[in-house]
Amino acid sequence: MHVLVIENYPGTPLGVVGEALEEKGIGTQNVAAYEGEEVPTHIGDAAGLIILGGEQSAIADETHPFLPDVCRLIRDAHAVSRPVLGICLGSQLIARALGGGNVLDRPVEFGWHDVKPTKAGQDDPVLCHLGDCAPMFHWHVDTVELPQNAVHLAASQMTPYQAYRVGQTTYAIQFHFEASEAVVREWSKTLKDAITKVQPNWPSILEAEAQANGARADEAGRKIARAWVSLL
Repeated sequence: MHVLVIENYPGTPLGVVGEALEEKGIGTQNVAAYEGEEVPTHIGDAAGLIILGGEQSAIADETHPFLPDVCRLIRDAHAVSRPVLGICLGSQLIARALGGGNVLDRPVEFGWHDVKPTKAGQDDPVLCHLGDCAPMFHWHVDTVELPQNAVHLAASQMTPYQAYRVGQTTYAIQFHFEASEAVVREWSKTLKDAITKVQPNWPSILEAEAQANGARADEAGRKIARAWVSLL
């Protein structure tokens, strides 16, 4: 068994989702779309589809001409009820693919901030693992308008639509639940210039923020990842 993973941008690891897949012995077929690798037309024999994040917007077709192909693949996987997981940009591409809207260039939401499940989220088999509230990592300016018939699952103070589900197995999650503390620390090194543009004091507050939020975010993130993997 394997899942198809679409990489829209360099330096976007699967993080705790990769850990959950490894625990179940599930492999991955990674497509580096940002490097020009061809996005499959159909889901084929993959058990599921994961669409990772990226700096670009979900409608940046002129600079990233593979984005319509990713949307087509999302529609194909959704139509045959293969579990789909979109994270950050991936969640915005799900909105685009399934008839929702994309809202661009809002104020940046960066760092660990609380995410609360809606009533539907509390009852959802994946997002229920937020508990009453959990500090999850964020890095985005864009958001979505929900597709028709989407179930709203979670919100933060800045972003109403932090997670939603379409059907029973297509999950769109804006926050970076996959980014463990280790991943955040790696981003803080390798993407330092990009981070300091949106959060200039990040190097000076990283340790305190990680100590306050890292362990709780990792715990919730791993539970969410395992719950989605169980759908495969």
